[in-house]
Amino acid sequence: MKRIALVAAWALLACGDDEAPGEAAELWTRIQDLEYRSFARVPGFETRKPSGAPHGDNVDVFMNEVAAEVLRTATPTNAWPDGTLFVKDGFDDDGTLDVVTAMEKRQGAWFWAEWTSAGTSKYSGTPEVCTDCHGSGSDFTRGVSLP
Repeated sequence: MKRIALVAAWALLACGDDEAPGEAAELWTRIQDLEYRSFARVPGFETRKPSGAPHGDNVDVFMNEVAAEVLRTATPTNAWPDGTLFVKDGFDDDGTLDVVTAMEKRQGAWFWAEWTSAGTSKYSGTPEVCTDCHGSGSDFTRGVSLP
């Protein structure tokens, strides 16, 4: 009986990284409707690029117009504005889409989501797995720096 309780407790903790699956589902639908792959590419990621990050062996990284405008104006700032959206497609070495990740600035804070290629959320909200890694970046972004 103790073993079953421990397994159940561990399962609940493991699921804690998908903090906001409803918001993740809404964001998934929105980025699909916006055809995010038509967004501008993040500088340095003009084409698919090998990656040592946990989001795939190779990645494509896109940014919405809010982010693109910040980089275009090059006005020094220490934070991305609300509405900034980055989306990354992560591929296995064989070219198969494995994960899609996104981070969106909302009310001064980032919302993170990672989905399977079919759109099932694995992580969402502000999971430690995201914030621990991204905390070392410029306003929590690692692949692109603020001007």
